[in-house]
Amino acid sequence: MREIWSELQNGTDIRGVAIEAPEKTVNLTSEKAKYIAIGFVHWVSQTIGKDIAQLKIAVGMDSRLSGPEIKFAFIEGVKSQGCTIYDCNMATTPAMFMSTIMEEYQCDGSVMITASHLPYFYNGLKFFTKIGGCEKEDIKAILALTSKVEVGQDDEKARVKKVNLIGDYANLLVHLIRKGVNSKSNYMQPLFGCKIIVDAGNGAGGFFAAQVLEKLGANTEGSQFLDPDGTFPNHVPNPENKEAIESIKEAVLDNKADLGIIFDTDVDRAAVVSSDGVEINKNALIALISSIILEEHPKSTIVTDSVTSIGLAEFIDSLGGIHHRFKRGYKNVINESKRLNQEGIASYLAIETSGHAALKENYFLDDGAYLIAKILIKMALLNEAGKSIQSLIAKLKTPVESLDFRIGIKKTEFKPYGFMILDELVTFVTKVEGWSLVPNNYEGVRVNVGENCGDGWFLLRMSLHEPVLALNVESDVAGGIQMIVNKLSKFLEQYKELNIDSINKIS
Repeated sequence: MREIWSELQNGTDIRGVAIEAPEKTVNLTSEKAKYIAIGFVHWVSQTIGKDIAQLKIAVGMDSRLSGPEIKFAFIEGVKSQGCTIYDCNMATTPAMFMSTIMEEYQCDGSVMITASHLPYFYNGLKFFTKIGGCEKEDIKAILALTSKVEVGQDDEKARVKKVNLIGDYANLLVHLIRKGVNSKSNYMQPLFGCKIIVDAGNGAGGFFAAQVLEKLGANTEGSQFLDPDGTFPNHVPNPENKEAIESIKEAVLDNKADLGIIFDTDVDRAAVVSSDGVEINKNALIALISSIILEEHPKSTIVTDSVTSIGLAEFIDSLGGIHHRFKRGYKNVINESKRLNQEGIASYLAIETSGHAALKENYFLDDGAYLIAKILIKMALLNEAGKSIQSLIAKLKTPVESLDFRIGIKKTEFKPYGFMILDELVTFVTKVEGWSLVPNNYEGVRVNVGENCGDGWFLLRMSLHEPVLALNVESDVAGGIQMIVNKLSKFLEQYKELNIDSINKIS
C-alpha cells in the first residue's frame, strides 16, 4: 500500500475519520494504522539508536468506538517487526507517556489512540518517547517512513504483554497526593470528609473517582458519566463545552459537593467547579494553578496562550510572578516554557486556556489528572486551615463581557489572505482614537481599547489549522463589546472574501 499520508497529520498528532458518517469519508483505516505502527517503530529505532527487535512499545486507547479495531491493527503492525508490545487497553494520554518513564515499564515508545474531544467518528494517534510527545517534524518523519517500510514477518519473535497501566498510574497519583498533603491525622486518606464528584464525559477519565479519590477517602457519590462509551451520549467530553460545564455545575450543586472535576476524553485537559457551582476554567483555572505554583516557586514565569485576559496578567503580577503571553496551541506554550528554562529564566508552568496544563515538575506533560492532583493537595491543606480552594482566586478580576467569534475565509489560499488582513489591521489601529497595539505580542494583532470606546481588548489571529480568523473580545463595561465590534466590523467589511455574519449579529 503506497499512499499520500500527509493528509492524516494534524500538527503534532495523526487524526482522521475512522467511522463512516454523513458527509465524512473514512481515511483512517485499520490497515493504515498497521502501516503507521511500522513507521513509528522504525522511527523510534532510528531516533534512539536501538535495534528494532529490542524495542518495547506501549499501546493504549480511549473510549472511542473505533479504538479496539485500530489498537488491534496497530499492535499487529508492531508485532510484524518483532518488538515487545505492552497492551495498556483503556488508558489516558498522560499515562501513555508515563509508560516510557515508570520504572516497571520503561518503554522506548508509546502511542495513545484518541481524537480528544472530537465527534465519535474521528480517531487519531499521539506518539511519545522518553523525551516527550512528538513534534510536527517527528510526525512528518514517521509518515515518511510509513510510506516506505514493509510489513515484515517477525511475528514469532514478538511478545504481547497485557498490563494495567491506568491502575499503576492511578497509584502514582495517590502517592503524590498523600505525600503532598502529608496529613498528620490521616496520611492515607487526606481527602476524608470531602465530597468530590467527577464527570468523565464517558471518556477514559472515569478511573479517577474509584482509583484515586476513593482511595484517598473522598466521597464520590454523584459522579457522572464514568463508564466509557464512544458515542458520548451525555455531552461532549470537553471542559470548554458549555453544555458539559453546565452539567457538572448542576451535579455539584445537586449533590452539595465540595468540588467538581471534569476531564476531556483522554484526560490531558481538565477543569473544576467550586462548591458554590462556579466554573473555575480558562483564565480562572490558570490563576488557580498559578497561585499554587508561585507559592512553591516564587517569581516563576507563567507561560500562557495568546487569549488570556488583562485581569489574569494583573493577578499573576500581584503574586510576584511574570506572565509571558505567547501563542495558541498547547505545544507552543510548552515549548516556549522549555526554551525559557534553557535560557536560565525559571518557568514552572505552561498552560493554555483550553485546559492543557504542563508543569516542569511533571516532565512538562500536559496532564489533566496531575493538574487536578496539585489542586487537591492545596484543597486539603486549605481545608485544614478552614479555607476554600476558591479563596486563592478571590482577587482575580473578571471582565464584564467576553465573547469569541469565528470569521470564515472563503479563499482557497486562505493563509496569505488572512495574514494580509492582519498586516493592514495594524495600520488601521493606529488611526483609531483610543486603540493601541499591545507590545511584545506573539500571535495575531492584540489591541487595548480605552475607557471611552469599549474599555477592554481584542485579539484577531489566524486559526491554527482552519480557514478562519479567530476574534476574542473582552470589555470591563456593559455594552463595551458592541462598541469595539462596531468599529472593527467597518474595517473587516471591506474584505469580500470574509464571512463576518457572526460579528454582524451584534454590531
